Amino acid sequence: MSDLGFDHEWRLGELLDNASLTRIGPDMAELLGGELAILDFDERLLWGALAPSARRQPVVLELEPIGFVAGEAVEPAALAAATRLLTALLRAELRFKMASTLHLEAVAEDFESLKREHARLLESEGRYRKLSEELEARVKAQVAVLEERQQMLYEAEKLASVGQLAAGMAHEINNPLGFIRSNLGTFKTYLGRLAEFGGRLAEGEAAWKALDLEFVLEDGEDLLTDTAKGIDRIARIVADLKSFSNIDRASEEFADINNCLRHAASIIETQLPPGINLKLDLLPLPGLVCLPGHLNQLFFSLMRNAVLAIQDAGRPGLVRVSSLADDDGIRIAIHDDGIGMTAEQRDKAFQPFYTTRPVGAGAGLGLATARNIVLAHSGRIDLDSTPDVGTTVSIFFPTPK
Repeated sequence: MSDLGFDHEWRLGELLDNASLTRIGPDMAELLGGELAILDFDERLLWGALAPSARRQPVVLELEPIGFVAGEAVEPAALAAATRLLTALLRAELRFKMASTLHLEAVAEDFESLKREHARLLESEGRYRKLSEELEARVKAQVAVLEERQQMLYEAEKLASVGQLAAGMAHEINNPLGFIRSNLGTFKTYLGRLAEFGGRLAEGEAAWKALDLEFVLEDGEDLLTDTAKGIDRIARIVADLKSFSNIDRASEEFADINNCLRHAASIIETQLPPGINLKLDLLPLPGLVCLPGHLNQLFFSLMRNAVLAIQDAGRPGLVRVSSLADDDGIRIAIHDDGIGMTAEQRDKAFQPFYTTRPVGAGAGLGLATARNIVLAHSGRIDLDSTPDVGTTVSIFFPTPK
């Protein structure tokens, strides 16, 4: 920015540059009809030739002389008139320079203001960027914590299912174990009678009848038959559990979904309360590349929910499981005639942690986990429910064309 402000003491050489002097000097000399010189305030020659005896006329601007007009053979009146003419030109030039200076100062001030504003914006942007990075880091940390806790809740839900499953299986296995133990105890007694008969062989038929060995042989055979059935029953339960948990299988395989439904149903049947029945209506299905263990968990969870819905209704009921295949894919329906859901409950049913169960009776992850499993198999799951009438869960899995 220029240092020439409103309070600047202007010099004649500052107002008239060489181009201006070359333009107006000859014209003024011609008007005066003689030699003409234009001098600065310190009598430095700006234009023309200065004779030793030249007359000087001061050029006054803002009450102070800023230079001189000098001529040797020039009338005083003409010299004064020429000086006034030059003064008028200088005033016009001064106004132009002052306006130009004002404009430059305004532009410079605007520029400085913009620079200051830009610096403030940069500083503010830096603060906001730092704040944004801190908030992003906090959000990531909170999301990590939420994901960890959500995973813990999912695991807790799985453990709760496993606990219920284990309790049902323990009860189911204890029954055959109980009569197997009783049968073996009785059979041990029978073996004692046979051993006693060995010591009384001399008595012959009398000892045989006294020890009632005819009955021992008949009942012993029945005991061994019942024991074998109990062992077969335990073996079947273990096989169902092994199949249900998907042990010794590949992570993904070509499977029959009907088998997954049967495995889940065989587990549920061992835990059915009195008055609640389970019916399977399964039609032949094409094979599907899937995770059988996940589908077992899916169907077990949905069937258990259906049983709980009937229990909540406080009346006997039926859980019906059906399957069929069409041109589009595989369709599974699990229907119960339990307590049902309102429209609001149905809309929130798949939300994680939403449950209509009492506090401590459920984590609200059953249907959310079921939906995740169905989506992982490129399928879809829908609910159709009416309060006090029942609920139907419909599942669709697309099959390759």
